[in-house]
Amino acid sequence: MKRLVVLVVLCVSSLATMADEGMWFLMHLKRLNEADMQKKGLKLTAEEIYSINNSSLKDAIVQFNGGCTAEIVSATGLVFTNHHCGYGAIAELSTKENDYLTNGFWAKNHAEELKPKSLYVRFFVRMDDVSKRILSLVNDNMSEKERNTIIQQEIAKIEKENSENGKYAVNVRSFYNGNEFYYFVYQDYHDVRLVGTPPNSIGKFGGDTDNWEWPRHTGDFAVFRVYADKDGNPAAYAKENVPLKPKYHLPISLKGFKEGDFSMILGYPGRTNRWMPAAGIDQNVQYAYPAWVEASKVGMDAMKRHMDKDQTVNINYASKYSGVANYWKNRQGMIDALTKHKTAATKRKAENKFKKWANKAANKAQYGDVIKIINDYYAATNLKARHDNYLIGMIRSSTFAMLPYTLGNGLLQYADANEAKRKDIAPRLEAFIAGNYEKVYMPLEIDVLAEELNLYATKGGNDIAPYIAELAIANNNQFGNVVKSAFENSIFGSKDKLEAFIANPDAATLKNDPLYKISTSLATKYREKTEAQQLSEDNFQAAHRKYIAGFLAQNPKTKYYPDANSTLRLTYGTIRALPKDPRNDAKINNYTTLEGTIAKYKPNDEEFDLPKRLMELHEKKDYGRYADKAGYMPVNFLSDQDITGGNSGSPVLNGNGELIGIAFDGNIEAMAGDVIFDPKLQRTISVDIRYVLFIIDKYAGAQNIINELTISE
Repeated sequence: MKRLVVLVVLCVSSLATMADEGMWFLMHLKRLNEADMQKKGLKLTAEEIYSINNSSLKDAIVQFNGGCTAEIVSATGLVFTNHHCGYGAIAELSTKENDYLTNGFWAKNHAEELKPKSLYVRFFVRMDDVSKRILSLVNDNMSEKERNTIIQQEIAKIEKENSENGKYAVNVRSFYNGNEFYYFVYQDYHDVRLVGTPPNSIGKFGGDTDNWEWPRHTGDFAVFRVYADKDGNPAAYAKENVPLKPKYHLPISLKGFKEGDFSMILGYPGRTNRWMPAAGIDQNVQYAYPAWVEASKVGMDAMKRHMDKDQTVNINYASKYSGVANYWKNRQGMIDALTKHKTAATKRKAENKFKKWANKAANKAQYGDVIKIINDYYAATNLKARHDNYLIGMIRSSTFAMLPYTLGNGLLQYADANEAKRKDIAPRLEAFIAGNYEKVYMPLEIDVLAEELNLYATKGGNDIAPYIAELAIANNNQFGNVVKSAFENSIFGSKDKLEAFIANPDAATLKNDPLYKISTSLATKYREKTEAQQLSEDNFQAAHRKYIAGFLAQNPKTKYYPDANSTLRLTYGTIRALPKDPRNDAKINNYTTLEGTIAKYKPNDEEFDLPKRLMELHEKKDYGRYADKAGYMPVNFLSDQDITGGNSGSPVLNGNGELIGIAFDGNIEAMAGDVIFDPKLQRTISVDIRYVLFIIDKYAGAQNIINELTISE
């Protein structure tokens, strides 16, 4: 029997679970988790995982480009992460002539490694609790605006105190909706270069069809390297920079693992909402997520029509399309899972129990009305949530929903400036224009914006952006000709027109520009917040904060972890199968094989094609030292840790702290995991490190990479 834990996601009393829920702070491991982890198979101490004064596991874990996780795997700064995490950088470096997305890339030496324009990794230095310091300055008699002002002022002081004159990036983050505060100290390195990537047919095998699904057969990894100046300090890209010598790098195990073995994951989970009230779940399922899904699909379909016709367009929009598609499937999975498991009803039971506690004489003044305020807020914002997600779906899919507004404001400032000021502003504007127009394809952008506006005008409700409403009435909700004409007559329709405007700026022309007017209307609506809306939101935030504080007070002996918010966490559990699946050839449904990969092969298919060389290696059973002792070539595997978006690229470690895999996905059956942890179904899908090294070594012949690694056999 596993330990008793309170499911924070359910906010109910302790239940015996089959998996270890929790995204734990490293500084709390000694007190909260060390004994339990060691009982389950951890051979390390908490100090060996997180130490301020000595090198430890945490020194090998980096946040990758702000949205994923990666790990240092060599003494010369080599980094493993997911292919989909490096996808944007790989796409940026690709051209029709050197198509690294399609064909892969392997640098044979440091000189061949490729530098994307913007890519960084963030090392975690230390953290500490500043809850008492901050909360001592505020009280419940303050308005939310007053409270936030005081908190932000103190946060600024704390961040400055710990930055060591700019050496470190310091973030103070709120937890439990403002009931606790911690600061995090980081060091950023911006010279990060591509070392190797498998082709899409390996790194993205299965495409959208297999995304969030098990069994999975995806080689979702890529290899980068961190560079520093000669003294090991962060430095802007320069040829004289040298590979970073990290404080710690992860050893790699080829020994394999079995069902029930201990494993843990360190990474940067992006966001969970496990304190979300029942009414919030209802809002997402019935209003917000359906709009998100529909708007995403409209944008995807419009992009895909053009991407399929031109490989250059396909390369240039691959990353954007992939990002939209990923969350399109995620949100539909969330709708299905939350509905199937009746998550809102479960939450409502917990809230009813809380209300009884809250209305006891000793608690009523502080907590008695919080559930009512929360429910009233969601009831009043359901239609707004639907509108906002149609609008946000358009902004995610269409470059030109926001670009003319963002760029236009800079151009207005430029037009109103004197000659001396213009000379100062012009280079920044020109650089911004060059970056945003370098790979843009106008026919695609016209279709995406037009079709998103069609949807928004039709489904967004009675309170859509006013100028868009005017255009919709005048054109019967059909924006094809409107948008086409706008692009033809707008200075934002081409880089040349923008450069001509910079040479001869005129504010009146810009203010009447058709794309600027459309974009400004959308941006204004997106940022709109009336006094009544602000007051309602403030009341909700205060009530939600009190609800969480009350729940913690109601259950003082329970161990809790805060919601994910892109801060470093550890989660642990075991290698754990799902029930037997006839689609998987593996003997136990906790791993997949290269045999199963080949079985999915479809020649020339966008999602299920495979490289000839990979199939030849399989045919010859030429797996080198990377085969499992049973003889098969492992590809992916399952474990039951508690992860979410942002954990992509996270290292999966055995009890000795050795790398056994790279996490890249979750299973659709537990898609509600951001809101509720499912101890029976929740799984992490990872690429087996043996498959990673097999591809690097036997498929790519990149022995230079293998030689850098610390490998245990």
